[in-house]
Amino acid sequence: MKIHNVIEEKAREIDFSGVVWMQDKNGVVYKSVHGYANRSDRLPNKVETRFGIASGCKLFTAIAIGRLVQEGKLSFETKISEVLTFSDFPHFDKGITVHHLLTHTSGIPDYFDEEVMEDYEDLWKGRPMYQIRQMEDFLPMFQHGEMMFTPGERFHYNNAGFVLLGMVVEHVTGESFTRYVEKNIFLPCQMKGSGYFSFDQLPADTATGYIDNEDGTWRSNIYSLPVKGGADGGAYVTAPDMAKLWTALMERELLNEEIISLLLTPHVEVGKDEYYGYGIWIDKRNDAIYKYHVMGYDPGVSFASGYYPDTGSILVIPSNRSGGPHKLTAVAEEYFERGK
Repeated sequence: MKIHNVIEEKAREIDFSGVVWMQDKNGVVYKSVHGYANRSDRLPNKVETRFGIASGCKLFTAIAIGRLVQEGKLSFETKISEVLTFSDFPHFDKGITVHHLLTHTSGIPDYFDEEVMEDYEDLWKGRPMYQIRQMEDFLPMFQHGEMMFTPGERFHYNNAGFVLLGMVVEHVTGESFTRYVEKNIFLPCQMKGSGYFSFDQLPADTATGYIDNEDGTWRSNIYSLPVKGGADGGAYVTAPDMAKLWTALMERELLNEEIISLLLTPHVEVGKDEYYGYGIWIDKRNDAIYKYHVMGYDPGVSFASGYYPDTGSILVIPSNRSGGPHKLTAVAEEYFERGK
């Protein structure tokens, strides 16, 4: 069965809303668009639609840090207490390094602990989400918490750690984290449709995120997320732009060989054949790297994207619903395997 038929069948089965983009070393091999960017006005998604990608953009944070290391402005072993004012974090271990934060092994408390909390929306029941516009706005949610474990002891997925990394970027560069990424990563990659946009200032061709209720009704996610994304998540990208990011990264256009090798190193084991590098997930098969990938899940947002080094293939699946990309990823990977 042709990839078009397989993707279309699976997309209908799961009622997918978003874009599927597949390419190999020779260019785009498949792309398709599904669902509505705006359900109320029945405006369909397009290939160039901007989608929120939640934690999918932790990779951008890691690249930003990598660029600063490359420029000699800090190192992966730099202690966070040497960069940020640690009187603001009274219980944090002063031995926490940039490496610890990038690999989710710092042990700091998280503002949204996915092993404890199930619904990201619950965060905003007691605080106005529209006030969360920059890195410092997250601090009251975790800065006075106790350490969960000694730095380097184990992996524990941590959004707050990437908030601190964003603050490091701001401290070292003297500009906002989002501006730095847009200027030093998006612009060189010609990611013209991507950026960190506020809910109250969304540009044209941006998909609204939708949360589907059990009774068949739905609502948008404008009251379910911070008003503007940052270092831990919340950027908007188009599918073609994300493919450009992967290409530039793997062709060493954003980072030199030394830094990119460290970014792509499986620094910590997460599960069977699953590892984490710097801001990136790494899957192995038969002791070899099968794919480098990122993913993101928020209310009304889901995202999966990966690079497959054996074939040079790239997969990008953004969605403005809370699920779907994972199941389509499995279908696309079967196609990549057959075409190897």
